[in-house]
Amino acid sequence: MTEEHLSEKVALVTGSTRGIGRAIAEELAKAGATVVISARREKDVAETVSQLRTEGFRALGSACDVRSYEEVASLMKFIADEAPGLDILVNNAGVGLFGHISELTPESWNQVIETNLTGVFNCAHAAIPLLKERGGGAIINISSLAGKNAFRGGTAYNASKFGLEGLSEAMMLDLRYENIKVAYVMPGSVATDFAGRAPGDGDDWRLSSKDVADAVMVILAQDHRALTSRIELRPFQPPQKK
Repeated sequence: MTEEHLSEKVALVTGSTRGIGRAIAEELAKAGATVVISARREKDVAETVSQLRTEGFRALGSACDVRSYEEVASLMKFIADEAPGLDILVNNAGVGLFGHISELTPESWNQVIETNLTGVFNCAHAAIPLLKERGGGAIINISSLAGKNAFRGGTAYNASKFGLEGLSEAMMLDLRYENIKVAYVMPGSVATDFAGRAPGDGDDWRLSSKDVADAVMVILAQDHRALTSRIELRPFQPPQKK
């Protein structure tokens, strides 16, 4: 699947109304794909779809909480009804809740694990029949360097991303001979408003959302015989520790 062929493709990006997901959706749209926008808030989805269409891109959208398999199944039915099919799934939806393990509530733990890990399973599981109907495709999961580097206060987030990388590796082995490529991107610090943090001055050293989107496009541009199954993407010059 190469970038110049994306004009014939349909791509679903979860969590795509802002930040990394929005950047990925925009790059896919620029490459000619029909982009399906999805996030939890219907208003945000509608606004993003409208903005992309105003810029001349092909876009449609439906709200979905990836924690709910029923909502994910409804999203896939929407795609089957409204689009030619599905060729690319980018699992980007995620949350970050941090704190000492003794202060982390079971509710916060469940929210992170169910979104960042179970949500990826839900979307991939429900999307596989649509991908197979089109002869195969690609599933790209947005993970994090937190999936290999634990940090204080990262109990739930680290667990979700360590798990996501194991899930991605196993999915790749399960699906490779069904003509579905599975890969994941592991960004380091990205200048977004993720986890309630507002980007601002002093963020020049951080990755941009487009940097992550570009990594996704590299995977999609490869020849059919090749698969970059994992990309570790980190800031080149983070602040030096004194």
